[in-house]
Amino acid sequence: MAEVIGPRLYSCCNCKNEVALHDDIISKAFQGRNGRAFLFSHAMNIVVGPKEDRHLMTGLHTVADVHCCDCREVLGWKYERAYEEAQKYKEGKFVLEKSKIVKENW
Repeated sequence: MAEVIGPRLYSCCNCKNEVALHDDIISKAFQGRNGRAFLFSHAMNIVVGPKEDRHLMTGLHTVADVHCCDCREVLGWKYERAYEEAQKYKEGKFVLEKSKIVKENW
């Protein structure tokens, strides 16, 4: 009998807690603190930290760090507000750093 395979996932690199679905990737062309990062429409099993204004490569944004809900590893950030009109599409989206997540079910 064929093995049932679930959705392709990304998990926390530290504890393997599932944090995002591959199908929710909007862009793989983002830059994190530690290298490449992905923009996701949704994230799960995370804790959103306090909001703060940061000057990023694309201008001023209000962001909040996102942590794994199990081990508290910082995985990336959530865009809360973009001040430039061209960046508004990022609001409510999540950036997860490639070095902080691992593939599951591939």
